[in-house]
Amino acid sequence: MDGVSRTPAQEHRVNSDHPFVVVGCGGLGSAALFWLARAAAPYARVLGLERHTLGHDHGASQDHSRIIRLAQHQDAYAALAPAAYDAWHQVECLSGQTLVTGTGGLVIEDVEARRGLATGGRDIDGYVDVAARHGVQLEVLDADALTTRWPQFRLSGSERAVYQRRSGIVDARRANATHVALARGYGAQVREHTPVRAVHDAGGHVEVVTDDEVYRAEHVVVTADARTNEVLDGLLPALPLTVTQEQVTYYATPNLLEFSPERFPVFMWHGAENYYDFPVYGEVATKLGQHMGGPEVTADTRTYEPDPLRRKRQEEFLAEHVPGMLGPELYTKTCLYTIPPDQDFVLDTVPGSPRVSVAVGAGHAFKFASLLGRILAELATTGRTRHPVGRFALDRPALTEPGHGRTFHV
Repeated sequence: MDGVSRTPAQEHRVNSDHPFVVVGCGGLGSAALFWLARAAAPYARVLGLERHTLGHDHGASQDHSRIIRLAQHQDAYAALAPAAYDAWHQVECLSGQTLVTGTGGLVIEDVEARRGLATGGRDIDGYVDVAARHGVQLEVLDADALTTRWPQFRLSGSERAVYQRRSGIVDARRANATHVALARGYGAQVREHTPVRAVHDAGGHVEVVTDDEVYRAEHVVVTADARTNEVLDGLLPALPLTVTQEQVTYYATPNLLEFSPERFPVFMWHGAENYYDFPVYGEVATKLGQHMGGPEVTADTRTYEPDPLRRKRQEEFLAEHVPGMLGPELYTKTCLYTIPPDQDFVLDTVPGSPRVSVAVGAGHAFKFASLLGRILAELATTGRTRHPVGRFALDRPALTEPGHGRTFHV
């Protein structure tokens, strides 16, 4: 180097062609790209910057399926759930793609196994209370009623459950691709293999620094998940985010009809551990994962190697409670959760830098992904949103008070 200090704009080619830039094009980013491109067209162009290739498996948003549900155990999420369904429906209508498949859904609590555990309201009574406040119809079932209706289950008798008929599957892989395709239809562009090295608030505009260019934008949306602090370094104090490596397994069950989406619901199991389960979808196989059972990692240190002990736990769980789902392991794959101390989303503009907005999904956002993208587009274009997102602010105590501690409820 010649010893001359250079600004990013002096070191790189400057590109001012895109008033709006989205950093990270996974589940939330691809949704923001679409809704922003739709809102800005035809007057302004939107650019998505993706560190990897579209549809990559390095983050949180790959794979075929995520659970979508109206049944929530917290008011903040129950208030958003109907709008999440509406957003997916609009995307389906605009694209002709089927993104949401109804299966019905169960939340099952092993009351005896959870006795004495802090649940944070994630119990049957919590779901029932929140549903009543938000007009969501639930059926409450004891173990006998549940196994009568779905004889695929093997229960001990200490279980309680709620069933919600509109629960189902949102196809993550197809949804991401659909958001990007629709965004391109509105003039958006995507640059793959483009890591973002820095984001600077330059007052009247925002500079997004990559290896070869500086993009000058009116507003930047950061949806970088496990790399959020890396991207926003210098613009925002580091957020206390915990990144974990999680995994799911597909089982080539021989009982395909018995576990088809028409005959078997998605379910979540709250016991000594928490599990989430899917009927046959995406692969000719069922799918099971343990919620928040993985080791802490970073985006750079994660291994992609499944944990054999967790595989064993999952197989034991299915053998005890849903034996017909088991079959030869088709494959196990890993993903990342990026979790604030209170397990709530991050969805806000950066304090002092209102031209930059940020979202973190906290390991449970995909059911809301299209809606959250729409909210990010509203923040970028108008500075506000009509949806109730105050709980997800960047200035909340869980993100700003060092002594707050983690309140993870699994």
